[in-house]
Amino acid sequence: MKILLTSLAARGHAIADALARSPQNPEIVSIVPAKNPGIAALASEQFVADLMDFDAVLDIAKKVQPDFAFVAPDDPIGAGLTDALEDIGIASVAPKKALAQVEASKGFTRDLLTKHGIDASPAYKVFTETDDTSIRSFLDELEGNYVVKYDALKGGKGVKVSGEHVHSIDEGVAYAIECIEECGRVVIEEKLIGVEFSLLSFVSGTQVIDMPAVQDHKRAYEGDTGPNTGGMGTYSDSNHSLPFLNASDLEAASLLNKQTAKALLDECGSPFKGILYGGFIATKKGIQLIEYNARFGDPEALNILPLLESDFVDICQGIINEELSEDMVTFANKATVCKYITPESYPESKDNKGEGVTLPDVGDNARIFLGDVSESDGTLTLGGSRTAGIVGIGDSIAEAEAIAQKLCKQVEGPVRFRNDIGTQEVIDQRIRLIEEVRKG
Repeated sequence: MKILLTSLAARGHAIADALARSPQNPEIVSIVPAKNPGIAALASEQFVADLMDFDAVLDIAKKVQPDFAFVAPDDPIGAGLTDALEDIGIASVAPKKALAQVEASKGFTRDLLTKHGIDASPAYKVFTETDDTSIRSFLDELEGNYVVKYDALKGGKGVKVSGEHVHSIDEGVAYAIECIEECGRVVIEEKLIGVEFSLLSFVSGTQVIDMPAVQDHKRAYEGDTGPNTGGMGTYSDSNHSLPFLNASDLEAASLLNKQTAKALLDECGSPFKGILYGGFIATKKGIQLIEYNARFGDPEALNILPLLESDFVDICQGIINEELSEDMVTFANKATVCKYITPESYPESKDNKGEGVTLPDVGDNARIFLGDVSESDGTLTLGGSRTAGIVGIGDSIAEAEAIAQKLCKQVEGPVRFRNDIGTQEVIDQRIRLIEEVRKG
């Protein structure tokens, strides 16, 4: 069994780790945009190539001749790498370009849900003309409670929310026009009030198998302050729900993933094969969709994959062959807390790039997944982005958080992390907020 993994950073390390644990003992060959010591330790060979240079990726794939490929990052999925690999006879765990529009275009997804009668969207409009009058009119209609979304892939950083990133109608109009000028379209939506969470599913056509729910923390600093990042940390609970959700919330999110997979099949004429990642928000009206991604999240993969007890290679083959079933997927009933170590200067600058960092050893109740780090003669040095995800695993969120926190404090170098992720104080804030939202 030979698997081609096209990925990067800690998410790729977590995927490689899950593949390597398979009893099928697969040979993993990786293609990465920059050397990753975590992936390299698990792969028989690591090629460095721009994942958006399809000719280079295909040349490697032809040489490797894998049984299948796992395409992890959003940009190559959105640009059609799965289609290109299929053209040379290599199947992939990742959707084709047409289906990946569910992430690549926010407007496509909103229109898809509307067309197929899936009631999970706020009021929204898609604009393609830089007519500030019509944009301003819709923002006024939303009474200044709005979200402006760049309608293309932008590394998770193309969304601006009123009251957080933009603070007036004028600023909203200006950003909307900027989006149209850059990518041709912008989506403007009603701002939803509630508590966010993620539910990821393994999907093969209409077969949809859920993973444990996760909550992410995007903001750079404690108390959910500062600029948005790729994610500073995440947590999951031992019952695979979250403390602020009730059973009907999780059932609603699960149903939405199933309905969306069916809508994609009907709309595109071919099955979605890969990871469908729903970003949801629990509101007074119920569960609403914020957005979909067509791949594992980072950090979410770092929480979910260490809990997978069944054969990940078997799941991947089930996805590709449309033979995915519930009995293929088993997760441990454990809680996880992931805290990201980052350079002290992140995300404002890359001033710490090239400085040394030392990570602690971990036992069976923790994992460290390497992100933007380099290794030379056994010494790790910082890149400019997130360094490593440290994951504590326990019978409760409190136990997992204590494990992750202890390990994070042992890291040596010019780094920082968010102490508050996974703490009871933060969880209680979420519980109070959803109680207030539901009371109205």
